[in-house]
Amino acid sequence: MKPFDPSLSRGFGLIELMIALALSLIVVLGVAQVFIAAKNTLVSQNAAAGMQEDARFVLSKMIQEIRMVGMFGCLGTITDASSAGDFNASQITPVRWDNASLKLTLVTADIGSNGGTPTWTVLSDCRNNATAYTGLRAPVAGQLAFPIRRLVYSFANGQLLMGTGSGNPAQAVLVNNVSAFNVTFGVAASASDTAASGYSSNPPDPALIRSVRLSLTLTDPNNRVRNQTFNVVAALRNRLL
Repeated sequence: MKPFDPSLSRGFGLIELMIALALSLIVVLGVAQVFIAAKNTLVSQNAAAGMQEDARFVLSKMIQEIRMVGMFGCLGTITDASSAGDFNASQITPVRWDNASLKLTLVTADIGSNGGTPTWTVLSDCRNNATAYTGLRAPVAGQLAFPIRRLVYSFANGQLLMGTGSGNPAQAVLVNNVSAFNVTFGVAASASDTAASGYSSNPPDPALIRSVRLSLTLTDPNNRVRNQTFNVVAALRNRLL
């Protein structure tokens, strides 16, 4: 039997094992950090995309309605036969921003056929007469019906809400997590100008309004991304013709 020769032994010593464990731990921690960073990035991107989608939905809807503000049919002179006699005032000021209560009021032609019951209906023969009635009204032979809606948008308690109808209609939530909502108007220098010369939150003469600028700031309740502010400008088509 040969005697034991230490030089022929194979294996790892304690120091080698500790070094290997330390290196393995560093690699695992690095992979974990990369995974966590990638996950946080994905979560942040999804949160930002959700905020952008909410803003796109609300602002595109409002832009479409703002562009139709002041469109009351084919004749300029309309007889007010509404039950409350409230059509004339809305016709004179079809767009208004109350900075104190943060409410935007729009009087606009109903877009499409799915807008529900209109606030008023203007019946006109497009030649000699036009009359506004409360609610839905069917035209007779030789008449056209123009459904008109009064929309009230308001900002309160971190929510943007909308209601339809006269007075102070009941409102439903359009979007949550709103930290700011602001409206300013592009105002022309004179009635003959079609372009706005400046912006004002409270124009003295509503007839000089040519466009509306909306600013909406959304926040993430979980603080995954910073607040995002979205700005759009919509022209009042019926004031530019």
